[in-house]
Amino acid sequence: MRLDRLVNVLGGYGVRLCCCPVSRSAELRSVVVRDAADDRPATGDVFLAVGAGSAVEAVRWAAAARAAVVLVRGGAEHEREAAEAGDAEGVAVMVVDPAVSWSELAGVVYGLVLEGRETESGRGPTDLFALADSLAAAVGGAVTIEDRMSRVLAYSSLQQHADPARSETILGRRTPERLRALFDARGVFAHLAASDEPLFVEQDREHGLTGRMVVAVRAGREVLGSVWATCGEPLTGVRRTAFADGARTVALHVLRSRASADLERQVESDLVFQLLEGTVDAATVVSRLGLPPGPLRVIAVRAHVADERHAALLLAFERATTGFGWSRPGRSALSGNTLYTVLPGEQASPARSWVAALRAALPAQVTVWAGIGGTAQPADLPAGRQEADECLALHEARTPDTDPPAYDESWDDILLQRLRTAAKAGRTPARGPVAVLRGHDDEHGTHYTATLRAWLEAQGDLAEAGERLGVHQNTVRNRLRRISGVAGVDLADARKRLAMIIGLAATELDQPR
Repeated sequence: MRLDRLVNVLGGYGVRLCCCPVSRSAELRSVVVRDAADDRPATGDVFLAVGAGSAVEAVRWAAAARAAVVLVRGGAEHEREAAEAGDAEGVAVMVVDPAVSWSELAGVVYGLVLEGRETESGRGPTDLFALADSLAAAVGGAVTIEDRMSRVLAYSSLQQHADPARSETILGRRTPERLRALFDARGVFAHLAASDEPLFVEQDREHGLTGRMVVAVRAGREVLGSVWATCGEPLTGVRRTAFADGARTVALHVLRSRASADLERQVESDLVFQLLEGTVDAATVVSRLGLPPGPLRVIAVRAHVADERHAALLLAFERATTGFGWSRPGRSALSGNTLYTVLPGEQASPARSWVAALRAALPAQVTVWAGIGGTAQPADLPAGRQEADECLALHEARTPDTDPPAYDESWDDILLQRLRTAAKAGRTPARGPVAVLRGHDDEHGTHYTATLRAWLEAQGDLAEAGERLGVHQNTVRNRLRRISGVAGVDLADARKRLAMIIGLAATELDQPR
C-alpha cells in the first residue's frame, strides 16, 4: 500500500499529515508499535508511537525503526513541533486527534497496510495469490480462487493440468457464461451452496475443460466463493484434505479483505456525501478522496432486476467501488435508491463510458438508468447532484439502452421536463390562449393549437410553418387571423408569444426527445 492512500483514508478519522519529507508514493508493507518491555530493535514502515511523551520522541523512535511515517497523538498546537522533527529526521508525521483511540486506529492501520495490495480483480488480501500457489503445490494442479459471482480473486502461477477454460477464465477475470451454464447444469453451484465437501467435475472437451475439483469457501452458512483445482481424476487422501483445509484458510482471508473493503467504502462514502451536500472545504475533501484537481461531474445511477430494486443497486455499488488504492476513476456513495459517483473530467464522454463499463460489469438482466450532471468545481457539486438527478429522471422516461443524458447537453429537455411536472401538479394557468385554443380544437375539429406551435417554432416564417403542417402558407396566415379572434390575443406582442410557447411546451403530452 502507498503512503498517499494511508493519508487519504486516515483523514476520515481525524488524522492530519503535518509534514511529508518522503514521497507520497512510498510503499508501506509493515506496521510496528514500540514495546517498552522489549529492548530488541523493531523495524517497520508505519510506526504507531503509543506512549510517546512528545512528538520529538515519537519521531526519534520512528527514525530508529527506519519507518517512513509515524503516527503520534496530539492537537493542532503540536503540529509545528512534529513537522520540524519529522523534516529533520526524514520521517512523515501524522498527528492523531486525541479523541481517536489507539486501539481503533491500530485496527484500521493494520487492516490497510497488511491487506493493501490490489489483485487482478480489485480488492484482495496481500497473500491470496501466495495461498493459491501453496494450494497448487499441495494438490498438484493449477488453482483458481473465485468469489461468489465467479469472478477471479487470485490464481496460482503453477500451470500443471491447465486447460483453455482456465486461461479464458483468468484472462476474462471471471468464469465465462457458457462454463457457468455447464456447471449449473451439472449441479455444481447447488452442491457448493449445500456442502463443504470437495466435488469432482468431469472433463468436457467441447468446452476446453479438463477435470476439476471444486470446494466452497464458506463463513458459517454464507458462501463467499469457491476454490478450483485442475486435475485428471478426483483428489484423494492427503491432497483432498489439503484442498478442503485450504478453502477454510481462503475464507479467513476473504473475510479480512471484505472488512478492509467495507472500511474504505464507508470512509469514501462519508467524504462523497460531504461534497454532494456542500462543504466550505470542498477542495480539501476532493484531495482527501484522491481525485485530481479540476472539473468534476456527478453521475446518478439506479439499477433493478424486474421488481427487485435493492439487490441490483447494492451490486452496482459494489462494482462501482471495486478496486484498491485510488485506481478507480470515480468516488461513490449510496443514498436511498440512488448510487452517486463523482468523476473527474470536463467532457461528458468519460462519464458515459463509466456508465457503460458499470452496465457491462453487471448481470445482463439488470436494467441501469443514469443521469450526468454538468461540469462543476468542487464547491458546486451540490448543484451537480441536482442536475444528475434531473437527468436520471429524464433517462427513466426513455428506454434504458439509450445514452444517459448529460445536463449541459440536455438542459432544454430538463427545462421542459420541469415545466411538464409543474403543469401536472396544476401549477400552470387553467385558462388563457393555449387552453382556449385546445378547447376550440376539441369542440370544432380545428387545428389552431398545432398551427400556433408550428408558427412560433418557425419564428414567424409562414412558409416554414406551412411545411411543418403540410399546408400552404396562406392557410397558415388565415388560421392565425382566426386564432387572434378565438384566443383574444395579439400575436404581434413578443412577450405574449414567449408566454404561449412556454405554455405549449409545459402542457405538451409527448415525451422529450
